[in-house]
Amino acid sequence: MFATCADPKTLEGLAWLMCYLTSGKHMLFYLSFGTVILLLAVTAPIALLFGFGGALASRSGIAPLRWFGRIYTSMVRGVPDIIFFLFVPIALDQAFEYLRAKLYCDPGVPIRQGNDFVVCPAAKLPLSTADQWVHQAYGIVLAVIAFSIVFGAFAANVLYGAMNAVPKAQLETAEAYGMSPRQVSRRILIPQMWTYALPGLANLWMILIKATPLLFVLGVEDIVYWARELGGAKTAAYAFPHPDWRIYYFLGILVFYLLMTWGSERVFDRIRARLSAGQSTVAGDAMRKAAT
Repeated sequence: MFATCADPKTLEGLAWLMCYLTSGKHMLFYLSFGTVILLLAVTAPIALLFGFGGALASRSGIAPLRWFGRIYTSMVRGVPDIIFFLFVPIALDQAFEYLRAKLYCDPGVPIRQGNDFVVCPAAKLPLSTADQWVHQAYGIVLAVIAFSIVFGAFAANVLYGAMNAVPKAQLETAEAYGMSPRQVSRRILIPQMWTYALPGLANLWMILIKATPLLFVLGVEDIVYWARELGGAKTAAYAFPHPDWRIYYFLGILVFYLLMTWGSERVFDRIRARLSAGQSTVAGDAMRKAAT
């Protein structure tokens, strides 16, 4: 905040608005946009890795591994996302605290006390003495894991379908040239599948962007939290009293998400054009016809 903002009650007009928009809470609001971008940047590759592993497991010749891959994709896709977003962080949090309780707590005190899960203060995560940013970081880590598990299952389904869409003739030709199954997968199947998987992955990325407001449900101070906090009506007891301005804050969030999706579409269009060049697919044929 600027030095001229020391006493907001003496300000009027544009000076009041500038001081209001540069207050400490507004700086946290602006940083929360970075939290959303960070979540996307970390979750997307992890979810893609989970999805790739799930797709390979579903195609595995080893029965238990194949069952695991199919159960993983079917179970997550068959349960509402919000259930997993609430269940996974709670389950992980209690699992971590249970392990810490075994190390730091009195073994004579039961952890399960009826329906309550109770551990000693030393086993709590984060510790009560930890800074606020530690609590936020811990919540974001749990959120990343939850998002990765859910969207990894969707990615597994997309990649599994893309692998099946690769023409079998190409795989059989590679085998006829003496390639091992591993070489066929690495040199033919995996490079070819991305053309078929990209539309589904692009749609999944858009869904992931739209799912980021669920951070608010997980207790993370994201853009939705701050929009409600700052936009709500403030009385004269506050330094910057104002009526209900939530519509303006949520309008700003709307513009942010529209720009994110618009930019993502442009990026995926370029990736799609590059992957389709020279490929014997509908997109590749369309590009060749346009070039001629």
